[in-house]
Amino acid sequence: MARACDAGARRGRPRCRTPPRPRGGEPVRRLAISSASLALCLGGAISLGAGAAVPIRAEIAQHRLRQVFEQRLQAGTVAAPTAPAIAPGRLSRTPARAAVRPVPALPTEGAIARITVPRLGVSDIVLAGNGTHEQLAEGPTMIRQGDAASPVTVLAAHRDTHFLFIRDLREGDDVRLQFVNGMVERYRVTRFETVRWDQFSYTLDPAHPRLALTTCFPFGGTEYGGPWRRVAWAERL
Repeated sequence: MARACDAGARRGRPRCRTPPRPRGGEPVRRLAISSASLALCLGGAISLGAGAAVPIRAEIAQHRLRQVFEQRLQAGTVAAPTAPAIAPGRLSRTPARAAVRPVPALPTEGAIARITVPRLGVSDIVLAGNGTHEQLAEGPTMIRQGDAASPVTVLAAHRDTHFLFIRDLREGDDVRLQFVNGMVERYRVTRFETVRWDQFSYTLDPAHPRLALTTCFPFGGTEYGGPWRRVAWAERL
């Protein structure tokens, strides 16, 4: 996992890349992708003095993204046409079938999902992407989407805006992801960990699909580009 800093970072801070180290016997994948791919709370392109404007920009961006999300959701969940009715005077012993509509593919950029945490009143639009500064300034970014081979989804966001709520998250909390194609995934928070940026890892084949919410740590810290990350893990219900 690449080193990164939060939304108030100074311009030009070098980022380190450390090759992943294998963990004995356990099928673990180190997230040593690229500095953009796992920039868990990066934002190293703005000055410290501009930090106060970041929450305002984040909220403005979310307002726009909500509109995009609703448009995409409506387009992706339009009801499929039903089978035609049987003509009068004709009987059929075979029940009519509704037309099967394939699930639309998810977009590769822009609004892809909505994350909600009911207990905390959290509702934010999630972007598809690699976790660039511009993306993370606007909202949480899905830097990895789980698949059949490795059902682990990873979301990253700034600790002082969209993922500040992780500070108040508890074990047992519900976390929901609603995708623009209509799919809904529900997770339950199971544990937390604080790890160095180069030690974040996950098993390749967990028993249940997992969701990782990642951000810089500590909350309210003034060290930009520090080594620590706070990770909230949740399992699919």
